[in-house]
Amino acid sequence: MCTLEIAPDQRRVTVEGVELTLAHPDRIDMEWIGNERLRDQLIAAWLTVAPEDLPLSPRLIGKPGVGKTTLGYAIGTELGSDVFIYQCTMDTRPEDLLITPVIAKDGKIAYHASAVVTAMLRGAVCILDEANRMSEKSWASLAPLLDQRRYVESIVTGLKLKAHPDFRMCCTMNDDASTYEVPEYIQSRLQPQIEVTFPNREEEAQILRYNVPFTGDELLEMAVGFLQKAHRHNLRFTSRDGVNILRYCLKMGRHKDDDPRLFFEDSVQGVLGQDGVDFINGIVPPSARGMQRADEMDEFDEDEDDTDKQQWS
Repeated sequence: MCTLEIAPDQRRVTVEGVELTLAHPDRIDMEWIGNERLRDQLIAAWLTVAPEDLPLSPRLIGKPGVGKTTLGYAIGTELGSDVFIYQCTMDTRPEDLLITPVIAKDGKIAYHASAVVTAMLRGAVCILDEANRMSEKSWASLAPLLDQRRYVESIVTGLKLKAHPDFRMCCTMNDDASTYEVPEYIQSRLQPQIEVTFPNREEEAQILRYNVPFTGDELLEMAVGFLQKAHRHNLRFTSRDGVNILRYCLKMGRHKDDDPRLFFEDSVQGVLGQDGVDFINGIVPPSARGMQRADEMDEFDEDEDDTDKQQWS
């Protein structure tokens, strides 16, 4: 379908006489700490079981901050691949997803390959992050890449680019209201659907400890207890929020030269707003179950939440 010549610096390729400048892979300190079942699901989706088999391109779905991008990145690097993350927005255009023309220093047109195309040509992993923020027009440009054809067509350059056999892709999608409805013909190509849920208590403690290794045990337990109770009420408070709460507590403690635990409620308010403070005080926000008292709905909390209530009620 196309001839590919790779320059020695690995940043430029020539495809059918057209030189492309490639994107840099993402280098992030990410480690998947959590549900091993999710890890197995993603690895299985990317496996091939016969020479004629093709990898799948799954959707990782869940609330913002539950670790969807971390899961994709960690598994990609675990499999020995470079990982390219493309951040999708409502303004993402088809040419942004593929090849963009820019004016070079000499005044000539240069062509820059996106993270998607770079991963395709390199045989790497691409994560389309928050992919359901894109419009249908942008999705349409990826349709042939996501089925057995495994190619994209760049209108800007006139090239039809075939994906390397080692190319793998996944999409992360938030389940919030600020997203587009993904067309059915795209959903049928983005399979399987992998739901990334809240971590359990032990996993959440490990996640917070990994991201804030300099926090104290008691402060860590305060954050874990708060988050675990929020998860049971299906609130949109995540481990990412917990990391920010811990860091803010520690910074306030250092600034005031005092015990950082004293600033837990202030930190919750700073990170989560009034909903977080209300929840500390026993009120579940309307987005969950309609301003009921949390202690009126916590029959299952009597044993395991005694410590939590002592720490942050």
